[in-house]
Amino acid sequence: MDFSLTESLSALFVSAFIASTVFPGGSEVVLVGVLHQFPESLHSILWVATLGNTLGSMTSYVLGRLFPNKAESRAIEQVKKYGAVALVMAWVPLIGDALPIAAGWLRLSWWKSLLWIGLGKFLRYAAIAYGFAQIF
Repeated sequence: MDFSLTESLSALFVSAFIASTVFPGGSEVVLVGVLHQFPESLHSILWVATLGNTLGSMTSYVLGRLFPNKAESRAIEQVKKYGAVALVMAWVPLIGDALPIAAGWLRLSWWKSLLWIGLGKFLRYAAIAYGFAQIF
């Protein structure tokens, strides 16, 4: 079944958003599928995936701000130690989901958090796209 570029980008956005929250997801597979079908749309694909994944992490950041500032965890210690820069690792499986929550819980600047999360997400998707292009 073939999908239009718009339908594929919409599915990629939703997949990337869900994958960056505490819900499991595999946006990388969707990214590669869309790249395979629409290789000429590389830039649009990267930006849509980055936007969806970043907004999902920022949702976790907002949820973190709702928690009382009392708990401690490894993610919180990392964010305390490195500040918003630690959020560039928000793409890493398992710990990456906790970092934006910790940043919100610590009340870090939302725009610095957005910047570092977005940068990390973009670099990850760009690396996946580059690897895909090298293989195929």
